[in-house]
Amino acid sequence: MTKSIQHTFHYSHAPEVVWEYLTKSELIAQWLMPNDFKPIAGHDFQFKTKPLPQFEFDGIAYCKVLEIEPFKKLSYSWKGGIDGKTTLDSIVVWTLTPTATGTELHLEHSGYVDSNTAIYAAMNAGWLKNIKKIADLIIAEKI
Repeated sequence: MTKSIQHTFHYSHAPEVVWEYLTKSELIAQWLMPNDFKPIAGHDFQFKTKPLPQFEFDGIAYCKVLEIEPFKKLSYSWKGGIDGKTTLDSIVVWTLTPTATGTELHLEHSGYVDSNTAIYAAMNAGWLKNIKKIADLIIAEKI
């Protein structure tokens, strides 16, 4: 049985503005992690952070862009582990929907298995914290 993290966020900005924070490497680094992301289907990239051995994570998420529909949808694989062993093999999907007041952003991070209980809890809290950073960065940019 697998579990998913799902969150929906509301931004008072157009999808094009929110999209930039999901697809520009230097902006992603401001709210998530340093990376070599490129918005090209099939592109292999990495997120890098400090190792977290308590979560069986060496600090590198190995990812591949699976789908990209500008201003609407982005998905990528997300694999991580420790000592050459993959302990998390998952998929991240971002969906943007324009609203009368801005953008609804939906995140689904799926593929967590029973052995991923600790990392699931940490990632669930982490996504909430990091996604709020997008709103803060957009507001700071617009001032």
